[in-house]
Amino acid sequence: MSQHKKVPITVAHGDGIGPEIMEATLHILEKAGAALDIEKIDIGEKVYLSGHLSGIAPESWDSLRRTKVFLKAPITTPQGGGFKSLNVTTRKALGLYANIRPCISYHPYVATKHPVMDVVIVRENEEDLYAGIEHQQTDEVTQCLKLISKPGTEKIIRFAFEYAVAYGRKKVTCFTKDNIMKITDGLFHKMFDEIGAEYPQIEKEHWIVDIGAAKLADTPEIFDVIVMPNLYGDILSDVAAQITGSVGLGGSANIGDGCAMFEAIHGSAPRRAGQNLANPSGLLLGAIQMLVYIGQSDVAEKVHNAWLRTLEDGIHTYDLYKENVSKEKVGTKEFAAAIVARLGQHPQSLTPVSYAGGQKTIEVKLKPTKEQKKELIGVDVFLHEKDRNPNHLGEKIKNIKAGNMHFSMVTNRGIKVYPNGLPETFCTDHWRCRFKSEEYKPSTYADVMEILKQVNALGLDIIKTENLYTFDGEPAFSAGQGQ
Repeated sequence: MSQHKKVPITVAHGDGIGPEIMEATLHILEKAGAALDIEKIDIGEKVYLSGHLSGIAPESWDSLRRTKVFLKAPITTPQGGGFKSLNVTTRKALGLYANIRPCISYHPYVATKHPVMDVVIVRENEEDLYAGIEHQQTDEVTQCLKLISKPGTEKIIRFAFEYAVAYGRKKVTCFTKDNIMKITDGLFHKMFDEIGAEYPQIEKEHWIVDIGAAKLADTPEIFDVIVMPNLYGDILSDVAAQITGSVGLGGSANIGDGCAMFEAIHGSAPRRAGQNLANPSGLLLGAIQMLVYIGQSDVAEKVHNAWLRTLEDGIHTYDLYKENVSKEKVGTKEFAAAIVARLGQHPQSLTPVSYAGGQKTIEVKLKPTKEQKKELIGVDVFLHEKDRNPNHLGEKIKNIKAGNMHFSMVTNRGIKVYPNGLPETFCTDHWRCRFKSEEYKPSTYADVMEILKQVNALGLDIIKTENLYTFDGEPAFSAGQGQ
């Protein structure tokens, strides 16, 4: 009989291989003594096709709000039709701002070129390009807004450092592309440096994401905990999982303030569904993180070590089976049974897992944002103009002015094309026309409206505007490339 009081959790069996690997996972947890009060909900393809474009019915949110713990199998999102990602919806709706993906090598039982890899990816989960704000603006140009907020950045970076402290990690690395995106990724890097200074016991480093990704793929053993904005974290956590030997072994935790979701990082693999072939390890490792989260660390330790012993004993599903390493190829149910048979055992050559200290609650407290002096000093006016000659457009608008604002430049896809552009520059039908004051003298929104009035009077097609501000006297907008 379990020593723990039953903890309510919400469980979704998902699509494709989801029901099989969930049944296997729950069977192992039950036999290990996990004290769970399970509420089942439907998610995924059939819910999408019944008319719920987010893949979850309204009444299912009641269960999630009640239990605040979600163990989720993979789902299938139908193509097209305006269907929204359930993962993104759930993470944002429940405030699950931190995605944690441990990526560990299990050499020699799982084939890998990196036998000593042990990296934890901490990915921001709510913003960046995954805000999902997109528009088609002209015949030729679409846009996606990259949103990086100070509170969102502070939360994830503090979480990464607190995670490192809680789990005895030595180093936290930050990946950004702030040599190009100096404002958005620049904020992420700046917050990393500021918050990192509060953790003198932890080694800190920053990498530009492209060379950092190359080093992760080539020499992952030099990393420990890596914290990243959403998109980089999504891509590189899959890369990191794959170079351990298999994405199928990746488990994931999504943590918020009082709510959490646990899952495998792989998809629903519908081609493998119903064949008793799927490897439940990714979902099981996510469930192990769940057990630690809900305070059943002893059960988590028992299951994790039994799983390691099963790998070590060469009992492998088809995706891991390899001649001269594996001893027996088994199906989903048989793999689960092998783990159950080894409950209470420890691996002999792989490092046994210890969750000593029990539940590791990571609390993140934000500092209040210092208010800055914000002044409007200009406006970028975006136009849909099919004439590919930037000089024609520039000559039309160069004399427009209002208040302190006057014409500054025209760019096309970010590069300055007027005045003094290069004739070789290829132009689309999407133009940014900048009007701003000299020496950042303040203007008013009435000046912006006057600028727009004059542009409109020329018969030009205005598709959007972006105001230009200074904060405490510093420009808070990017220059044009080539400016």
